[in-house]
Amino acid sequence: MTNPKGLLVTFEGNEGSGKSTQIELLHDKLQSLGRKVIKLREPGGTGLGELLRDILKTPKEGVVINPIAELLLMNASRAQLVHQMIRPALDRGDIVLIDRFFDSTIVYQGHGRSLDMGIVKKAIEIAVGNTIPNITYLLKIPVQVSEERRERRNSAKPGARDRFEENERTFFERINEGYEFLAESDPDRIKVIDAQMGIQSVHSKIWQSMERLL
Repeated sequence: MTNPKGLLVTFEGNEGSGKSTQIELLHDKLQSLGRKVIKLREPGGTGLGELLRDILKTPKEGVVINPIAELLLMNASRAQLVHQMIRPALDRGDIVLIDRFFDSTIVYQGHGRSLDMGIVKKAIEIAVGNTIPNITYLLKIPVQVSEERRERRNSAKPGARDRFEENERTFFERINEGYEFLAESDPDRIKVIDAQMGIQSVHSKIWQSMERLL
């Protein structure tokens, strides 16, 4: 494994799958046990990354981002995050929890935007080098459930809708198919969890796996 001191734990899933909630629960559990742990998100996590996050996720009138430009901006944010935050934390022996990592780019830009997968993977390779997650939790929900959760969230917080949510349903169907393909191709790293279970049930599944890893 490329992280001999620390642990890199990533969370993936469609919109509304509950990643943020589960990261918070796992973070608090690890801290209560005296573990050194940091939370990050993609895009973002650094000064540059947060600027790029605003560009990538906030709809702006008259601004249309080409899929290749989107791919490169995502990986610019990722390269900065790896260099500035992830590698130093792993070298210290910390546990790093990330809301999305390169699997999201394979799925969103590769499957969702239908970009050439060779180009997608090359951009990721440049950004991350040998920084590979020790484990990835894929929180799985059907597209219809994702839509319902997004609508509830956006109703509660008007204006919270991001640029990716403006895509048609077929885009999110390709996302789910992409995640299924990834999970099948790398079952040792990617652990699929039914995110339709209750919050605590999902957390328990994640913690059972983390205990073995620790």
